[in-house]
Amino acid sequence: MPVPYTFGAATAASPLSQLDSNFSTAITIGNTAVYLGNTTTSISNLSLGNVTITSVSTPITVAQGGTASATGNLVSCTADGTNKVGYLNIPNSGAKTASYTLVVGDVGKFIELGTSGTVVVPASVFAAGDAISIFNNTSASISCTCSAVTTVYKGGTDADISTFSVTTRGVATILFITATVAVVTGNLA
Repeated sequence: MPVPYTFGAATAASPLSQLDSNFSTAITIGNTAVYLGNTTTSISNLSLGNVTITSVSTPITVAQGGTASATGNLVSCTADGTNKVGYLNIPNSGAKTASYTLVVGDVGKFIELGTSGTVVVPASVFAAGDAISIFNNTSASISCTCSAVTTVYKGGTDADISTFSVTTRGVATILFITATVAVVTGNLA
């Protein structure tokens, strides 16, 4: 659409009523009609990619994914009200001083075995995508038993194992593929 002569040659502000009638045609964004000179307060059915929000006029609530700072930037976003979203660190589930059986509360964390003992991986406790790391903070290998889990593969092999050892000052991670299938990787003896 060419720019109307009245608008294109203007040397002062032109009232919207004097512009070409084509300017009254709506532009559809998403499924919302937007008209020149009107304020649009919401647009629906719109997907945006690679978007940077520089300001907001209404605070973003916790239910909408966080809280907003004075500039409208999201801060303190959490997945569950406690754990922040995004890569930050791997929380410690606590140092263990004896044999220890993994629990659901260990998911996404690392446990530290600080003396001796074994780590037991129970069956049908964890779900697909659950991961737990084990840190052996001793001067000898520690043993981990996972015989109750149906299938546990040693990473990089086709070997179904029922026990594994974590080397001195080593780390091993257990990734559950399903509730009954897991893969163990890391500093395995």
